[in-house]
Amino acid sequence: MLTELAGRRVAIVGGAGFIGHHLALSLVRQGAEVSVVDSLMVNNAFALVVGARSPKHELYLRILQERIRLLADAGVPLLVQDARDYHATGRLLSELEPDVVVHAAAVAHAGRSNKDPFSTFDHSLRTLENTLDWARERRTQFVFLSSSMVYGNFQTPSVDETHPLEPIGIYGALKVAGEKLVIAYGQVFDLPWTIVRPSALYGPRCISQRVGQLFIENAFDGLALRIQGDGSERLDFTYVDDLVQGIELAIARPESRHEIFNLTYGAARSVGEVAAIVQEHVPGTRVEHAERDRLMPERGTLSVDKARALLGYAPQNPVETGFAKYVDWYRDLLGHAPGASAFRAAAR
Repeated sequence: MLTELAGRRVAIVGGAGFIGHHLALSLVRQGAEVSVVDSLMVNNAFALVVGARSPKHELYLRILQERIRLLADAGVPLLVQDARDYHATGRLLSELEPDVVVHAAAVAHAGRSNKDPFSTFDHSLRTLENTLDWARERRTQFVFLSSSMVYGNFQTPSVDETHPLEPIGIYGALKVAGEKLVIAYGQVFDLPWTIVRPSALYGPRCISQRVGQLFIENAFDGLALRIQGDGSERLDFTYVDDLVQGIELAIARPESRHEIFNLTYGAARSVGEVAAIVQEHVPGTRVEHAERDRLMPERGTLSVDKARALLGYAPQNPVETGFAKYVDWYRDLLGHAPGASAFRAAAR
């Protein structure tokens, strides 16, 4: 329990998303007063309603409804506002008067970012600038969610926060731009900021098409796990609860001000190992291989030594633990054993 969070007013911009809603729920348990600001347009309810339907359309709507229900049950206000609107966003934040702003709004998918650069810029950098511009006048504590994609290809098996930033593709480039913008606001306006860099996130209520989500959904639907490359590629898979712990520590600890932190599990594992864990929990699941995406950087372990030393960060979920929880959550959601009709049955 972080007693420093009790009574803190926290606004999470993009807070109805995967990371944001988990953070909001945990902060409330710590005694914080949390408000969520979200347009529900990016990988969320409005996007599903107006977008092209997929076989998992109804399932994903159900997952999003669960996010909203959990926020409501926890007493977290969900304020539907497009953060691209400078004046409306400023007015709303002025009404909330938060002590802390967490900026989680973004198109959180590298592939989609490369296919639609305009929308990615609009929902990532434009929303960020609007939020920063409100925070600067009050010198409000500002936490920016960046990404391990800022590093590009890892030059060493383990990288710390001083590794050169050489992103590949639109998503990583915009995250670097976002970091530079946050730091510049700190330089010019004395804004207290913290930047966090997650990696390969997974956990309940994600619909972002991350690799762990796709593996489990395919396994429960009787489909093969599709691995890009030979399966030896290593990622620092991070269970969402560990990231949330790190963000809460960054909010609570004054040592986080004007610092950048890797917030991951801190030990890369191969994609093939993760596929094998899913196969253990869903016997009979097949694996197939496909060509690797040339725009995905070659990554590995992110050192979390800095976060351990300054914040007391202590991730608890290796892939064996985290994916067991994740599979169990899907099993509870689907309500029956895996099979070819799992998602169609769950949607009814």
